[in-house]
Amino acid sequence: MSTVALITGAASGIGAAVARRLSGGGVRCVLVDRDGEGVERLAKEVDGAFLAADVSSEEASLEAVALAESRFGRLDLMHLNAGVSGGVDLADFDLERYRQVVGVNVDGVVFGVRAGLPLLTRSGGGAVVVTASLAGLVGFSGDPIYTMTKHAVVGLVRALAEPLAAKNVRIGAVCPGFTDTPLVAGSREMFVNAGFPLLTAEDVAAVVETAFYSETPGTLLIVQPGRQPVPYRYAGVPGPAGGQRPPRAD
Repeated sequence: MSTVALITGAASGIGAAVARRLSGGGVRCVLVDRDGEGVERLAKEVDGAFLAADVSSEEASLEAVALAESRFGRLDLMHLNAGVSGGVDLADFDLERYRQVVGVNVDGVVFGVRAGLPLLTRSGGGAVVVTASLAGLVGFSGDPIYTMTKHAVVGLVRALAEPLAAKNVRIGAVCPGFTDTPLVAGSREMFVNAGFPLLTAEDVAAVVETAFYSETPGTLLIVQPGRQPVPYRYAGVPGPAGGQRPPRAD
């Protein structure tokens, strides 16, 4: 029985590279993107199913998972990749743009995990990989709202790692540096002129595939040009002076 993957933000960039890489290895793909023409074109290329939808809507994730079940009968892998840059100026605040960024970058991940978990568990377990960013690990002053959303999804991945592992579902994230995708197209010339190396979408896709099979739930893989992916390690947080541990909620 073929492995089935659901990929959001799949019409271009990292999502498209992941779809091509997985399908080349025999994985059946369900592709989601608000670019209807682009996602349909890629679905034909990889012989997959597609849904033209905006992941900031909860219905989009529910429909995508239902499509995976009706078309392929199961779900094994989820790559929650859809994302948009912030571009929100706090001094000249655009509420509509702010809601759009948070909706895609944060809500889209929450809705995706929530929608996919029942089918993942019915299929015997599986893995979820979220596309975060180095901006989810450090403060990126160039785009504070984007940075906030990526910190949020990193926190979600870390907090969900243990409870999802109990359901035989691994969750992790990839945290790439600047990548040559439509997200940075407007700044590409600046990077080139500065001699700053950019990752390719294929570079990141290879790490996403690795992340699906990471043995340690909650792994955050840093991806930088010319380097092997490396798990990010947080410094420990001091507890009470007496060394007590907090009580478990369960």
